[in-house]
Amino acid sequence: MSLTDTSFTPAPTRAPVWSGRLWGVLAVLCVVLFLDGMDVSMVGVALPSIGTELGMPESALQWLVNGYVLGYGGLLLLGGRTADLLGRRRVFLIALGAFAAASFVGGLVDDGTLLVVTRFIKGLAAAFTAPTAMSILTTTFPEGPARNRALSIFTVFGASGYSSGLIIGGLLTSVGWRWTFLTPVPLALAALFFGLRLIPRDNGRAEGGHDLWGALTLTSGMLLAVYTVVTAPERGWLSPLTLGSAVVVAALLTAFVVIENRIAHPLIRLGILRVGTVVRANLSLIALMGSYVSFQFMMTLYLQNVLHWAPLAMAFALLPAGLVVVVGSPVVGKLIDRYGTGRLIQLSMVSLSLGYVWFLATAGNAPGYLATILPTMLLLGGGFGFGFSAIMAQGTEGIDDAEQGLAAGLLQTSGQVGSALILAVVTAVLAGSEHAVDLGSFRPGLNLVTAVALIGLLLNLVPLLRRRRRA
Repeated sequence: MSLTDTSFTPAPTRAPVWSGRLWGVLAVLCVVLFLDGMDVSMVGVALPSIGTELGMPESALQWLVNGYVLGYGGLLLLGGRTADLLGRRRVFLIALGAFAAASFVGGLVDDGTLLVVTRFIKGLAAAFTAPTAMSILTTTFPEGPARNRALSIFTVFGASGYSSGLIIGGLLTSVGWRWTFLTPVPLALAALFFGLRLIPRDNGRAEGGHDLWGALTLTSGMLLAVYTVVTAPERGWLSPLTLGSAVVVAALLTAFVVIENRIAHPLIRLGILRVGTVVRANLSLIALMGSYVSFQFMMTLYLQNVLHWAPLAMAFALLPAGLVVVVGSPVVGKLIDRYGTGRLIQLSMVSLSLGYVWFLATAGNAPGYLATILPTMLLLGGGFGFGFSAIMAQGTEGIDDAEQGLAAGLLQTSGQVGSALILAVVTAVLAGSEHAVDLGSFRPGLNLVTAVALIGLLLNLVPLLRRRRRA
């Protein structure tokens, strides 16, 4: 059986040596991704302390997470395309400066509402830095071994940022929750300084910029879509507000599609969605991130609320998944060069699905750490490590440089909005889990994330089955 697939292009056996400047650019991009991952996990660990000091009820505390998700998921697609149109370097550096400023202000405020506002601003800033960083990487490093190697290193920093944030957040929260907001500031300023010196100016920009109505309908539609998803569990999925909001979202996004099909210079060329590998990569990322984020959310509740573990102990329990990604990701680029993205994504989905199935099969009502939780986290780490870089490579392969920001923004949007949607559904089916006495209350949610992973596996097996049938 051939180990090649439609997403694999043979490359030279020896990749060119990178200059010091290239390494510097990659380091800046990796630090920013590290900050995004670290910030999310640190604040999650600090939530109880923030609520106690500022007198914020649980319903308000969730907006420290949801506010970030709202800004991030709502503007990711626009952020990626804006970088194509206005210049990746300019957009990246301005957004990074806004991220540092919002972090600094968040560490000083004494009002819960203002703190939520700073989180929303950080989400908006990340909506521009994340896809722009990806598009800078994919346009700086040519398609093939160089890009695959860069993506694998990029993935290491994303995973280590999230994993480190769990540990660092636990340590900093014991000193004072404000440090979880202030710690990213010097790192962001350092990245801004070196980014100004190292990131090259854009050679050219994509055509466009005459699509005001497209920008308005897309931005408002995406913001309202994410808001609807994150508030549905509290309001009720069938409440008039949720249903009415969903109708408005559908109308706005329909209007956006109509505008893009008629305008001479569309904000987003919808033809990119007719590329099979791009669509499959985006759906795969939804399955990967949606199931993983939801599973980690449930494990956090179970370990802290049911087993009454300290935040730091919980962080160490979940850490092996991140360590597998950190250790394994550097070799993923070489594996992509040899076997292609399709095989790596299939392997990722197999490992991911096995992790959830193993947990369900061995957990009972009181899962042991060595027999159940640790093997599960190792398998999930393998799934994430093999899959994330390969999915990012597949979703940007064959795309013109002028649309790399769009392709990167589309991938990031799929991951974030898909994760928010699946997490919202999991939250809805976990009603009463805060009063759980064993793992039984979490089983509906565990069944759901397992189903999501299996759908992702099936999606990636279909091309393989078609090729076998032709053979």
